[in-house]
This record gives sequence, structure tokens and C-alpha cells, in this order.
Amino acid sequence: MNYEELLAFAGRNPMLSLAFAGLTVAIIVTEIKHLFRGYKSLKPAELTRLINAGEAVVIDLSASADFEKGHIVGSRNVQPAQLTPAHKLLATAKQSPVVLLCRSGNTAATAAKALKKAGFEQVSVLDGGIAAWQAADLPLVKGRG
Repeated sequence: MNYEELLAFAGRNPMLSLAFAGLTVAIIVTEIKHLFRGYKSLKPAELTRLINAGEAVVIDLSASADFEKGHIVGSRNVQPAQLTPAHKLLATAKQSPVVLLCRSGNTAATAAKALKKAGFEQVSVLDGGIAAWQAADLPLVKGRG
């Protein structure tokens, strides 16, 4: 297909061409936002490597009842309202990897932005939260922690 054929197609299908252009712009904007959001998204396998290496502070922002039903080994439960740079788990972790997670990933993303703004250097979020962890057939433990 050459340039003239592409222009002829766009002329014959203006709505389809507009939809394509709109989707392209939306994808580009989304990718640019991801580049500048300040925190990294981790897949379950990447988080497993960090946990096994003992390098990360893993914080689960789920409700206490949900945390007790199932959480990642070694994670600590902190309620989003209590998660501040002065929190005892974070007080010495400004240069350490901090991984935030919740049930779906949305609450963790909001908290990650706040920690980055507060000067934390290595903030990550488990992409998809506990749901993604379970979808990867990784284990959860029950109880308080």
C-alpha cells in the first residue's frame, strides 16, 4: 500500500480514519503518562524475584479483613490513610525498593504517586494487584502476617 492509496482509503472512510487517529493518540498519551508517572509496574514474577532476594519492603494496602483472607508472604498490611513517609515501615526505606499492592492495583498506584512525591526513590506497584498474583498461580498465606 502506498501513500496515495492510504489517502484514498481515508477519503472513502472518514469515520474509520478518525477512529483510528483517535485511538492512536490515546495510546501515545497513555504511554507518555506511564513514562512520567514516577513509579514502576511489576509483574508477579518480578515481585517474586525481589521477595526472594530480600530486597524490598512489600506493603499491602488491602482492608485488614481481605489481608487476613490471603496475602503475599512477607508483605505487611498498612491502611492507605496510615501510609505516610513517617510510617515505621517506611521511615528507613527512602532508598530501598518499596512495593505497594492492593486487591486490583488502583489504590496502590495512588499511594505510589504520593511516596514518589515524598522523595522515595524506588517505588513500584504490583501490576494488577493480588488478582494478578493469583492469576499467575502464586501462593497466598492466610492470617495476620
